[in-house]
Amino acid sequence: MLLSSPLSAQQSMPPAPYAYTQLEDPQQEAEARELMASLRCLECQSQSIADSDAAMAGDMRHQVRLRIAAGEEPEAIRAWMVERYGDYISYEPRVTTMTWPLFAIPVVLFAIGLLVMWRRFRRRA
Repeated sequence: MLLSSPLSAQQSMPPAPYAYTQLEDPQQEAEARELMASLRCLECQSQSIADSDAAMAGDMRHQVRLRIAAGEEPEAIRAWMVERYGDYISYEPRVTTMTWPLFAIPVVLFAIGLLVMWRRFRRRA
């Protein structure tokens, strides 16, 4: 019973103020929505933070709107989110020393496939 008390307390916390409230400036809200659509929810993993109802996504939406309202650029916010949560959070991954194989392997496999097909058709002709 004592071990479950902290868990139930976390579930009863109210959502962050900007989790479900739009910014007053339509331009800032549009920037925030565009950025939120390109960030992945870490709990749902198949939804953006804009579409997810998870508490963590609400906190992330709050952070995005709060930082946009403070005048921070969307790319700076994305960089902060990636630094905090890792490359996986972004639907628009960067090519880095850790992610370049993800971009290179499909090209290599395609080239191998073309080479195999070329050799097979060359033998038949």
